[in-house]
Amino acid sequence: MSTSINFGPEIQQYESILRPFAFNLTKSREATEDLIQDTFYRALLNSEKFLEGTNIKAWLFTIMRNVFINNYRRQKKSNIVTDTSENQYLLNSTKKIEKNDSERSFIAEDISKAMRKVSSDFTEPFMMYFNGFSYQEIAEELDLPLGTVKSRIFFARKELQSKLKERGVLNSTYN
Repeated sequence: MSTSINFGPEIQQYESILRPFAFNLTKSREATEDLIQDTFYRALLNSEKFLEGTNIKAWLFTIMRNVFINNYRRQKKSNIVTDTSENQYLLNSTKKIEKNDSERSFIAEDISKAMRKVSSDFTEPFMMYFNGFSYQEIAEELDLPLGTVKSRIFFARKELQSKLKERGVLNSTYN
């Protein structure tokens, strides 16, 4: 779209189509309304990125899904501590909790051993992705098609999970 002035009414016509999807994600009427509002806000904010001829309905659904996922992740990361003790001792306590990292080092060792057993074709793209490279960057660096890179990372992840399961590091709840 060239201007956001005409864009608002055009996207608003999809509200009735987006509502059931939003409710399915949030399971709450209030959260549904918030999600729809956030979706329209983001769509208007990024209207210059919308290209003529693109399926606007699919674009709005993608925005909604991404907004929901981002909000969910943000909510999971915020650790809200509720202290129900009478004098709020736990909340105001200055004691530092010490963690024993020995379990983490054992798990890291198991992961390292399992990773050595993963096919070498899968290991390099997987490790690059793990280290923060995008799929596109990996494809260019390894001179591979983008789909091949995605497949190899997927299969490396599955193979690693299988090897960790064999070692007893993962149980079925992590899959």
